[in-house]
Amino acid sequence: MTTCFTRALAATGFAFLSQVLFISSASAETLKVLTTGAFKQVVVAVAADYEKRTGHKIDIQNDTAGAVTKRVTAGEAFDVLVLTPAGLKTLGSSGHIDASSILPLAKVAIGVAVKQGDPLPALKTVEDFQAAVRNARKVAIINPASGGSSGIYLEGLFQRMGMADEVKAKAVLVNGGLVAEKIVTGEADLAIHQISEILPVAGVTLVGPLPEAIQNYTAYAGAVNANTSKKELANAFLQLFVSNQGKSIIREKGMME
Repeated sequence: MTTCFTRALAATGFAFLSQVLFISSASAETLKVLTTGAFKQVVVAVAADYEKRTGHKIDIQNDTAGAVTKRVTAGEAFDVLVLTPAGLKTLGSSGHIDASSILPLAKVAIGVAVKQGDPLPALKTVEDFQAAVRNARKVAIINPASGGSSGIYLEGLFQRMGMADEVKAKAVLVNGGLVAEKIVTGEADLAIHQISEILPVAGVTLVGPLPEAIQNYTAYAGAVNANTSKKELANAFLQLFVSNQGKSIIREKGMME
């Protein structure tokens, strides 16, 4: 794919992109996309329209950032990878992904959720956030040991706040997936996770993002496997996320460009 054509893909609409991809491949292909959980809902939405328009299939697999990185370095096959820019840079240096294909996609904030219908705790200040955590019976977060970005950040945040032991006693640690589901099952009454992973959970309410003074934004980028035999198709699919409709989906799913 030429540089000019790649730029054209980024600038054109979603429908035209899909038509181009359909024309460029005479038979249906399956692209495997490995993604962090926070970006999964975006991939699912983009893939659904893409499959309808092109006849190609998208195999979507998600995990924590740390687990995805381990899967790639262990040799798992994939075509497109969504990870943090730092993670992709490392994988580019090791030859696991095509470093020239790295494309910034979005960033996401950490938010707080409660069960739908429950009173919403105040969340304007750092003190509000601390009170919400202290007043909760159980708090669901990603297990830092699993490599989840929000869990790693929150572990350090609670240590800096002097709340590490207090939170440890009431923490419901989730190794991967949608942390807010622990509210639905009754295992927790407060969940702290990336906003894009709170919004898909039915039965919970997003109270809001963490106060800006303690907020942590995680950026995501995409790249193509350096050794995939479907590099042109994979690059073209990746460009869909920066099309106008792709950007609209990113915002709809609780992320920012």
